[in-house]
Amino acid sequence: MTLKNILLIILVLLFSCKKKEKNFSANDSKNINSNAPKGMVLIKGGEFDMGSNAAKASKTEYPAYKASVKSFYMDETEVTNDEFAQFVSETGYITVAEKPVNWEELKKQLPPGTPKPDNEMLKPGSLIFEPAKEIENLYDITQWWTWSLGADWKHPHGPQSSIEGKGNHPVVHVSYEDAAAYAKWAGKRLPTEAEWEYASKGGESNGSYAWGDQLVPNGEYLANFFQGTFPRDNTNLDGFATTAPVKTFPANKYGLYDMIGNVWEWTSDWFRYDTHARNKLKSNQATCKNPQGPSQSYDPNEPLVPKRVIKGGSFLCSEQYCSNYRPSARMATAFDSGQEHLGFRCVKDVN
Repeated sequence: MTLKNILLIILVLLFSCKKKEKNFSANDSKNINSNAPKGMVLIKGGEFDMGSNAAKASKTEYPAYKASVKSFYMDETEVTNDEFAQFVSETGYITVAEKPVNWEELKKQLPPGTPKPDNEMLKPGSLIFEPAKEIENLYDITQWWTWSLGADWKHPHGPQSSIEGKGNHPVVHVSYEDAAAYAKWAGKRLPTEAEWEYASKGGESNGSYAWGDQLVPNGEYLANFFQGTFPRDNTNLDGFATTAPVKTFPANKYGLYDMIGNVWEWTSDWFRYDTHARNKLKSNQATCKNPQGPSQSYDPNEPLVPKRVIKGGSFLCSEQYCSNYRPSARMATAFDSGQEHLGFRCVKDVN
């Protein structure tokens, strides 16, 4: 191959990485919105700063880099209990939390030689938020997270709890597998981390929060998060101790509700602590187009546990303990884990 051909290929690749998606005209936007699936809104593609260089950001959010996404449709709310119940009714689906723990699979995520737990602990269950009476520090999460037998999407705080009267609350205790199964049934998919973050910003500039630099502008609570002394003393100034009905708080400028707070949301990306650094390096200062996440998971804190990225924070995010109610915030969660503050929403490609 001649030097001229090599240079030509390099130029084509650079142009492909830098070029932006075709701009939509008013008529294009009108036609696409008219075909939007029920309960979804059009998110027109574009370029944005992914990640954060802010002082309050975690190391996994560094460094910020230019990314772009194509247009897509997104659920305007988190998937609700009523919507998930319809899925279960029509398919007979059984969630991971409703099945006994598979010890052969679990031990792959544990150090070699870890003894098998008592069979009683391998019965169906999930993680619930139940703070101990005395909290010694904010490093040991076992002081407020408890494995509860019988906790699942129908029993969000253990077997004695219920979702009666909470049909419009986000469904919780869904694993990645459960969320992906629902999305497939609905003819949708789970969002990439880039799609989720882009949509969460609502077309706004890079403020600290989805709505600007003030967490509670003029004393108005714009999301469901934890107020008070974490984890025991929630003052509930936003009106909710746990989940809130969807559409309780204002939508962002894209028409999306609860992109911040209420419950964490699954994305399709595997988690790596250095994803942003790797993407910035690969893009070589150009725009990283439609990033799909790494090919496999790696969390140095738990290297044997495959994890996916979750976004958005939840009703447990506290200014005192964590500030993950920001668009750039990201957490790693075991793909087979269900929790009391973890849900999801879906996206759909624009044809």
